[in-house]
Amino acid sequence: MHELGLCEDILRAVLNRAAGRPVVAARVRIGGHPVDPEVINQNVQVAAMGTAAEGIRIEVISRPTVLRCRDCGATADAGDALALVACRHCGGVDIAADDDQHEVLLESITLAAPSPAGAP
Repeated sequence: MHELGLCEDILRAVLNRAAGRPVVAARVRIGGHPVDPEVINQNVQVAAMGTAAEGIRIEVISRPTVLRCRDCGATADAGDALALVACRHCGGVDIAADDDQHEVLLESITLAAPSPAGAP
């Protein structure tokens, strides 16, 4: 359920950047925790109804979580199940996720093409 608040924050950032102009797409980088890109896209679309971003498509770039051994400093991808238990380098069990990877960054937005002069 934390995705809902995240999606509202993404939409708020998009609308702020767009400054009232219609938006058709945005690219967001999310790191530090796994998210389902389609869930993010759908929730932002729902939140965007009735705004300048109605119908927006969100591209999510996921930054994988990196684990760090506090004993030796070696790193491993959190997708490596054994790395969650012990360091492959030294065998240490004091493993933690890097603190600097928790981020949500609005990388870009795509504005709708302006209507030709005189078009409705």
